[in-house]
Amino acid sequence: MINIGITGTLSSGKSTVAKLISGGKYSVFSADKSVKNLYTKKYFIKKIQKKFNIKNAKGIKQKIKSIIKNDKKKLKELELVVHPLVRKEMRVFLKKKGKIKIFEIPLLIENKLNKYFDLIVNIAAKKELRLRRYLRRGGNKKIFTILDNRQFKNKKKIKNCDYVIYNNKSFKSLKKQVNKLKKRL
Repeated sequence: MINIGITGTLSSGKSTVAKLISGGKYSVFSADKSVKNLYTKKYFIKKIQKKFNIKNAKGIKQKIKSIIKNDKKKLKELELVVHPLVRKEMRVFLKKKGKIKIFEIPLLIENKLNKYFDLIVNIAAKKELRLRRYLRRGGNKKIFTILDNRQFKNKKKIKNCDYVIYNNKSFKSLKKQVNKLKKRL
C-alpha cells in the first residue's frame, strides 16, 4: 500500500496531476474538495457564522473571502476551524484499503503532514502562470496573493519532497512527466 501526497502552490496543477496518476484506478482525497464540502454542512456554517460574526449564511463563502481580503490575519482564524476537520477526513481516508491512495493537499509541507506519506510529489509552476489560471477560474488577484503568501515558496516545498513535476508547459509535457512518475510506482 502506497500513500502519495501531492502538494504545490496555488493553481500549480495538483488536481490535474492527481487525476492523471489515479487514472480512475486509485482513490483520491482532495483537501480542497473536503473544504468545499464543509460549506454544505450546517454545523460548519454555524461555526463560521459565530467565529466571524456573520448574520446571514447565504453566500457565506464569498463573505469569508471578503473578510480575508480586508484582513489577511483572518485567514489564520479560518484555518484554525477548517484544518482540524480536513485532517479528520484525511485520517479516515488513510485507513481505507487500496494499493495506492492519492492525497492532494496544498499545505502538506506547511502543516507537517509528511509523516503520513510514502511519496511526496510537488507540482511546481511559475507564479505568473498560476495567477492566470487562478483568475481564469474566477479568482481574485488580492485573494491569490494572500493565499499564495500563506504557502511555502516552490524552493522550500521542493526540498521537502521526493519528486517534482514542473507544470509550466503543455498538457502533453505534464502527462509525460506524470507517466514517468507512474513507472516508478
